[in-house]
Amino acid sequence: MIYELLLMFYVVGTIAGLWFVFGKAGEAPWKALVPLYNIWVWLKICNKGWKWIVGFLVPGINIFVFLLLVVETARVFRRTSFWEQTFGVLLPCVYLPILGLTKMEYHNPKTDPPEKITEVRDWTESIVFALIAAVLIRGFVFELFSIPSSSMEKSLMVGDHLIVSKMAYGPRVIMTPLALPLMHNTVVGTKLNSYLEWPQLPYYRYPGYSHVKRYDAVVFNFPAGDTVLTNFLDGKYTYYEAIREMGREAVVNGTAYHPVYGPLGKIKVRPVDKRENYIKRCMGLPGETLQIIDKVVHIDGKPVELPTDAEFDYEVIVAAGFSPDIVLSECGVSKEDIETSPNGYDGAGNRIFRLPLTAEMAERMKAKSTVVGIEQVEYPIDSAQALYPNAPGYYWSVDNYGPVLIPAKGKALKLTQENLPLYSRVITAYEHNTLEVKDGKIYINGAATDSYTPKMDYYWMMGDNRHHSQDSRFWGFVPEDHIVGKAKRVLWSMNKDKFGVRLERTMRDANAR
Repeated sequence: MIYELLLMFYVVGTIAGLWFVFGKAGEAPWKALVPLYNIWVWLKICNKGWKWIVGFLVPGINIFVFLLLVVETARVFRRTSFWEQTFGVLLPCVYLPILGLTKMEYHNPKTDPPEKITEVRDWTESIVFALIAAVLIRGFVFELFSIPSSSMEKSLMVGDHLIVSKMAYGPRVIMTPLALPLMHNTVVGTKLNSYLEWPQLPYYRYPGYSHVKRYDAVVFNFPAGDTVLTNFLDGKYTYYEAIREMGREAVVNGTAYHPVYGPLGKIKVRPVDKRENYIKRCMGLPGETLQIIDKVVHIDGKPVELPTDAEFDYEVIVAAGFSPDIVLSECGVSKEDIETSPNGYDGAGNRIFRLPLTAEMAERMKAKSTVVGIEQVEYPIDSAQALYPNAPGYYWSVDNYGPVLIPAKGKALKLTQENLPLYSRVITAYEHNTLEVKDGKIYINGAATDSYTPKMDYYWMMGDNRHHSQDSRFWGFVPEDHIVGKAKRVLWSMNKDKFGVRLERTMRDANAR
């Protein structure tokens, strides 16, 4: 409720301020109440031309133009103090009424040009106001996001730079307000936090123009990134993996040493909006039952369509005497996939690779005389408890998983000691309750119960590169308060194998499948 009131105060205060400003400038105050027309009158008062109107029509840019217009309004009232104008940019809902209700006089810029300011002051103002506008745009309108790994290939590729809409599902209120602008969770080039952990604001999301749908490419904060290792801040090796493999005491004390990764470092706790950003495809919605049977996702017992560009691992045998790099790259395999693939030789000297391929790529390889064998890989049951819920008794694999009921807001979950591992993180980590089992009974916040009603919706996210994606199969549900936005378009794409731009991907729909 508090956020709706703040938004109302911002809008009403700004319009009320324009009502009084218009009156002082010789315009009828009622014009401030007419959408679009009030912008035209406001520009006229500040003596600004048609280019500003164009700026108001461009999403994101219009925020910057709006804030600049507040500054121009201060100037026509001869208010040229840098700090006063900054106050106006931060709180126009307060500053505009002050201009309109006090004895400050309006000076028509056509007949009485505003006072000149120094070049240094002009640059300082531009930088400060641009930063404020950029923070607002990045937080509430859209953000750029680059694809760091191959988990979504071939739908979204390493090197794709995306426009992520914050408006699609509704902009999320900034939960960690005291942070360096335009930095996510660390100061560039360091491991230092770019934010102060206090204060923390409660989760709230303003209404969007759509809801999360199946197959949406969604950017979200990594759920298992609430606690991270300082030597693996990007989540490549998670705190929870380390706990399972090396024991809690060694990891918490900072003395854990991995035989491959080396020292893990100390642990660090991150607030929700400062966890790493991930992108996956939504495959399961709140209240649905998801199951994977022989690599095919089933929802409520019915199979759903596999994305056209989805990849699975294949064992590919390239004939002896031929260059694997040339043979495989001709079928669209990236240099990185070739170099990182497990490989070896058979008895005839043929080269064997294990590669992620789409169905179309696999067919192209079958047709090549230089490929003497190709077969899709079948992965066994997870015996190391690497798959969610990382508990004994869940004998699933990446290709045969579930069934799992996805929690939905307000819909009670029936709890048993058998299914409790699936929902314990929902109850404790995401919705901040206490949970314990005593004498065969489940206690939530000290009260015995056999059910729990979630306060948030949850989603099941999966990468299109099904055998090379750390997704919900490994760390479970994505809570609604972790949702950042919807990937909309590939702005541009860099092909690091060929050191060039993939022009064919420019402005491609990021949700194409």
